Amino acid sequence: MNQIAPRRFGLGRIILLLVIAILAFLLLAPTKVQPVAWQPSPAPSMSQGPYAENQKLKAVQAVGARDIAGPEALLLENDQLLTGLHDGRVIQTSLDGTALKVLANTGGRPLGLARHPDGRLIIADAIKGLLALDGQGQIQVLSDTANGLKFGFTDDVAVDAAGRYAYFSDASSRWGYGHDGEAVIEHGGDGRLLRYDFQSGRTEVLLDGLEFANGIALGPDEAFVLVNETGAYRISRYWLKGDKTGQHDLFIDNLPGLPDNLSFNGRDRFWVALYAPRNALLDGTAAYPFVRKMLVRAMQVLPKPVEKRGFVLGLDTQGRVIANLQDGSSGNYSPITTVREYGDALYLGSLSARHMARLPLQQALEH
Repeated sequence: MNQIAPRRFGLGRIILLLVIAILAFLLLAPTKVQPVAWQPSPAPSMSQGPYAENQKLKAVQAVGARDIAGPEALLLENDQLLTGLHDGRVIQTSLDGTALKVLANTGGRPLGLARHPDGRLIIADAIKGLLALDGQGQIQVLSDTANGLKFGFTDDVAVDAAGRYAYFSDASSRWGYGHDGEAVIEHGGDGRLLRYDFQSGRTEVLLDGLEFANGIALGPDEAFVLVNETGAYRISRYWLKGDKTGQHDLFIDNLPGLPDNLSFNGRDRFWVALYAPRNALLDGTAAYPFVRKMLVRAMQVLPKPVEKRGFVLGLDTQGRVIANLQDGSSGNYSPITTVREYGDALYLGSLSARHMARLPLQQALEH
């Protein structure tokens, strides 16, 4: 009796089926992302000019507690570092890391810290909103909604010297914490610059339509406030005093990377933490929403196309680059998401590193 031999799939057919499956996933997999077409300016050179590659950040040293997850926020008070962690804790640690005290657990993700003149710690919590922590460890929600729209991703905060206002950012009203990649790729302009009035308890929208509103810093004499737009590679300025009060403009545009947090030394310098250099693939597909939607689907199973590079810029009060600090070597401290100048050093924090870092200011300012 003759038997019919089973058909065998050849290698070519298997490869074809895999290709079809991958294409179907890239084209049809469900995603909430609805990319908006835009056209970024050509990325500035990193081989020469003000953003030329270097290894100045290779000299950073670990500081504060070790083996802590994501010390993003950063304050230095009385030789103690304060930061917020991935697990919701707000901690205080000695510079040498021998002492660690838990101040509170927000139950969310504390990303920005500022001290109010009355002693309260003001916290921008990505999940919970704008919070206040008093000396007894009690947490109060100051604000989580503006103009009827709930915050999606409260990011950073600065408090004025009089303690009247807190200026803070809602990175995205559509995308919550952990979905920064989707928000940046979507480019939907749903970020906001906000102001909370401690006297009235009212929250005011100063700017909307921002591309992932991130770091916040008040400028000299509190004449303006700056907000990083991570998804547009720029820093916007909103005027608080003078003839331009209530107006806004660009402080610096076409940065070489994705600006994260922002700080002012109180005199003559701003410091900008760049999460990573710009990516040619993301820039090149900016005008093609359909292709960017496929990239989002691909990132569900593949690593994000982010270069691991430590990157910090110093700017003067006119938005001119006065310091360019980088380190692309193996084992570098990155991503750097916070940088603050205290005394004779720069202190660095990171959304995902396991410790904080420090660099002597003299080295940072060397040309």
